Amino acid sequence: MHELMHELIVTWMHWVETWEYLGVVILMAMESSIIPVPSEVVVPPAAILAASGSDMTFWGVVLAGTVGSYIGSVIMYYTAMYAGRPFIYKFGKYFFMPKHKVEKAEEYMRNYASGGIFFSRFLPVIRHLISIPAGMAKVNFMKFSIATITGSAIWCWVLAWFGYEIGKDNPELIKSPDALIDAVKDKSHLIVLGVLLLVALYAVMKFMTRSKNKATDSSDKSE
Repeated sequence: MHELMHELIVTWMHWVETWEYLGVVILMAMESSIIPVPSEVVVPPAAILAASGSDMTFWGVVLAGTVGSYIGSVIMYYTAMYAGRPFIYKFGKYFFMPKHKVEKAEEYMRNYASGGIFFSRFLPVIRHLISIPAGMAKVNFMKFSIATITGSAIWCWVLAWFGYEIGKDNPELIKSPDALIDAVKDKSHLIVLGVLLLVALYAVMKFMTRSKNKATDSSDKSE
């Protein structure tokens, strides 16, 4: 299994080297859909190439990653909206979306609403599943789009920044998938921890707001 994953990563990184922006768009669309391509093996290699003097630029990589993420997310959003919960639960397991993972994403969606779509772009597993409960719940498409694009853009910027900084000093990492992933994960874990803290603060804020609204409603009814 490890060897298969290694070969897939090598193939995906080759796509980035060969197709440049198009490769980034396609792979990030896959990353946001039913094929969980790690964004850590897409955006950082592209940024390393940009730092090494290829035709790509830092901001071009960020834009391509964001566009790809949005395309994949929209496809999953409408698929879930029209297919419905029973279909997703029954057949999702054949497309890397087992019921328990979808339910986890649904619970996350219920707890954090539109803010959850934004924060999910920084979190493993939830990132490529969140569009499904959003589509099933028929979340307002404009809100879904804004949250997805904003979150994806920030995440792509973070990964591109890591890749660009790494690429300036260690351009040879583009040839070593395992070493590149380790280098990015060592730094991206700090970002994930920061996001989890923000999610926790957001949840507290929502709870306090909900409690305040309930207290206000009770007061109004008693009058």
